[in-house]
Amino acid sequence: MDLKNAQLVVDSWIQEHGVRYFNELTNMAQLTEEVGEVARIIARRYGEQSEKESDKNKDLGEELADVVFVVLCLANQTGVDLQASFDKKMELKTKRDHDRHHNNEKLK
Repeated sequence: MDLKNAQLVVDSWIQEHGVRYFNELTNMAQLTEEVGEVARIIARRYGEQSEKESDKNKDLGEELADVVFVVLCLANQTGVDLQASFDKKMELKTKRDHDRHHNNEKLK
C-alpha cells in the first residue's frame, strides 16, 4: 500500500471507528508516546540495557505501526499529502547523499 492509500485507510477508520481525529497537539503527544515505546524496545533488545521480562513479548513491528498510524493522522488533519512529500524527500536525499555516503570511510 502506498502512503496516499494509507492516508485514505486511516481517514476511513477514523470516520467509522474513531468518531473524529484527536486535535493536533494530542496527536503530537500520542506520537511522542509511541516513539518512546519503540525506543524502549530498541534500547533494551538491541542496546546495552537489559530487557525486562514484561517487555520481552512486545512486538517492535506493532509499535512501529502505531507510529505510522499517528503520523498518517497528523498528515490527514493538517492537509499534508504524505506521498508527495515522501517522494520529494527521497529525490532530495538521493541527489544530496549519494556521493556523501559512498565516500564516507565510516560506512566502508
